[in-house]
Amino acid sequence: KRKRTRREVFLAEMDRVVPWEELLAVIAPHYPRMGRRGRQPYPLETMLRIHLLQQWYALSDPSMEEALYEIAPLRQFARLSLLTDIPDETTILNFRHLLERNQLAEKLFSSVNTHLARYGKVVRSGTIVDATIINAPSSTKNASGTRDPQMHQTRKGQQWYFGMKAHIGVDVDSGLVHSVVGTAANVHDLTPVARLLHGAETHVHADAGYTGIEYREDLQGIDVAWEVAMRPGQRRRLDQRTEVGRLIHAFERLKARTRARVEHPFRVIKQQFGYRKVRYRGLAKNTAQITTLFALSNLWMARRRLLATG
Repeated sequence: KRKRTRREVFLAEMDRVVPWEELLAVIAPHYPRMGRRGRQPYPLETMLRIHLLQQWYALSDPSMEEALYEIAPLRQFARLSLLTDIPDETTILNFRHLLERNQLAEKLFSSVNTHLARYGKVVRSGTIVDATIINAPSSTKNASGTRDPQMHQTRKGQQWYFGMKAHIGVDVDSGLVHSVVGTAANVHDLTPVARLLHGAETHVHADAGYTGIEYREDLQGIDVAWEVAMRPGQRRRLDQRTEVGRLIHAFERLKARTRARVEHPFRVIKQQFGYRKVRYRGLAKNTAQITTLFALSNLWMARRRLLATG
């Protein structure tokens, strides 16, 4: 074959930048070993590779099994062949449950960021906080006849949404995610801010939805400069014919340019990885998935630096 497809290029790059040894070391103590009876489990690295493929291509467990049969580059990335046994959807499901049961998504996220810190990609001098709504199925046409009780509806502008929120803290200099919190969609953006800060910030950037953040009781002991955007209505009323108005307008533009970095991880998981709707019921499962997705988005955004130094 004369040409490498975009999928093959993507998988080749991610194969080189994912810290396999560190991630495998996190999961290995919890992964079952062959006993005197029973079927020997698939190699841990194979199952981890399949799990990451699911995140990159937004595949369900049955779709992942079929893709391993149909798509050669995915099979090669997972170190499988049609001459060997392909894991079925139940095996793929059980591996995901193992990660959720032992809360390993957070540890994998930390391992990725520790790996990136060795290359100077996590500076942590300042933090940008933001949140995005992830839609959930609102239909009641299911076995229980109800919507997910842990999801909730909320209003943004004139539009109503049902689902959850992904709150993140992003490093100002590198643009990489260092904190992830999942909540129901009706939880205010200000509520989990304390959990998004790592404690070494000198300044925190946020949009106008975080107005009043400096007055919250749970943030009173934090000595940082709060760089919160001016509300759109106030900004429109600025008189740019005066020097003061022009200076304030220029300062708000500077804050917006800095704050724009927080949108990049959201673009990666929603556009690059195709994650636009929750796949599971319950906040714990979906929070584990978005934590894994943001770990992979960090690797994707830092891949050029990692490839150049690797």
